[in-house]
Amino acid sequence: MKLVAEAELDNVSFEDLQPTQDDSLADILKGLACSPKQINPRFFYDARGSELFENITQLPEYYPTRTEAAILQNNAEDIASLTGRHGVLIEPGSGNCEKVRLLLDALRPSAYVPLDISPEFLSASAGELGKEFSWLNVQAVCADFSGPWQDHTELPSGKRVVFYPGSTIGNMSPMRASRFLSGLRPLIGPGGGVLVGVDLQKSERVLNAAYNDAQGVTAAFNLNILNAVNALTDANFKLDMFSHHAFYNSDQARIEMHLVSKAEQVVNVGGRAVLFADGESLHTENSYKYSLESFAELAAAAGLKVQRSWCDDDQFFSVHYLGVTGW
Repeated sequence: MKLVAEAELDNVSFEDLQPTQDDSLADILKGLACSPKQINPRFFYDARGSELFENITQLPEYYPTRTEAAILQNNAEDIASLTGRHGVLIEPGSGNCEKVRLLLDALRPSAYVPLDISPEFLSASAGELGKEFSWLNVQAVCADFSGPWQDHTELPSGKRVVFYPGSTIGNMSPMRASRFLSGLRPLIGPGGGVLVGVDLQKSERVLNAAYNDAQGVTAAFNLNILNAVNALTDANFKLDMFSHHAFYNSDQARIEMHLVSKAEQVVNVGGRAVLFADGESLHTENSYKYSLESFAELAAAAGLKVQRSWCDDDQFFSVHYLGVTGW
């Protein structure tokens, strides 16, 4: 697939700052050396993983995407009154750029900066967006958002707003989420803001169903992380030797996703032998759920203040606009 930079789209650029294979191997081996073993969920999003996740968002059991989309669509003008218009909109983990489409006409940003780890998926998504919104300056960056991508990217001038939908912040522990939000302050500056989607606490029945869909798409998505690791590290994970396991941990207020080894086995990862016991779990993801109050406290600890929140009628999901405090 051609990258956007090679296409003749005057309003779209593509910058490839994807982490090197050596960086990925070190990260993966570090996680596999932990007890319990874990893999950074950023490795979910190779091209196939990104496609599978988009399929998940369409499932009847998976409420977050459609609920958040309705919130954004119904409150776009109100959101624009807080974010301001003609600023620089930055979206980490932009995926197919679907949700930002609900805001672009209201916000009319001078530039949109989608960041994603999968170059092919990002290129295709940025290209489609650039064709659909010919007035929009799309500056796509393939990078790990937690890395030093800003050192290599020159952003346009203007008020900066980070758009972080999908409750992706729930994939971080509360402590790490607070550090992440605090780390956004230098990026957005004293006048900037963060528009963030946050999944809310609800019945365990609804939560467990959302991560154990009847069609098995979430299971396929979870298992595909092993394909991504195989490709990056020349590992020999066999997908049929692991099973998907997801459940709500009420003590931690989070969904946990694991891959459980079906037998004792040895996997070669980057030239190293990694032993899995029969029934041993490989932890792939957490998804923390918040109350409105607990998220406001987390934001405050990061030096950000909730200026406004929007929710659906069932209080399943929330979107918050955060401003910088105490600069």
